[in-house]
Amino acid sequence: MIPAGGQITPDTVEATLPSRTWRLDSDRGRAAGMIDELEAVKQAVHKILRTERFFYLIYNADYGSELSGLFGQSSGLADSELRRRVREALTQDDRIRDVVDFDVSISEDSATVAFTVISTYGDFRNEVTTRV
Repeated sequence: MIPAGGQITPDTVEATLPSRTWRLDSDRGRAAGMIDELEAVKQAVHKILRTERFFYLIYNADYGSELSGLFGQSSGLADSELRRRVREALTQDDRIRDVVDFDVSISEDSATVAFTVISTYGDFRNEVTTRV
C-alpha cells in the first residue's frame, strides 16, 4: 500500500534565459560574431516577421508570422489584420512586452507596417512589407 500523507512541493524558480545569440549576416549568409540584449531582440523581430508560421517544421507553432495570408483582401481588413498579426507574432517572444504605434500604408499590391517594439531591453521602431 502506498502511504498517503503530506507531499513536498518543490520551490520552483523561473529562470530568465540569456538573450546572447549569434549575429546573422544576411548578406553573406553566415553567423558573424555575437549579440545580446536589444540587438538580439531586433534580430529576433526581423527573423520572426520573415518566417512564415507553420511552414518550417524546425520551428514550433508559436514561431513566425502569418502575414502572407492577406493577399486579395480589402484594405480595411488587411489594415486591422496586419496590426493584429504583427503584434501576435512578436509578443510570443518573452523579451517583447508590447507592439504599439502602428502605421499601415497599403498600395496596390503591398502593405508596409511600421511599429514600435517595447522590449525588456528598450524600445525601437521597425517595419515590414508584405504583399496584399
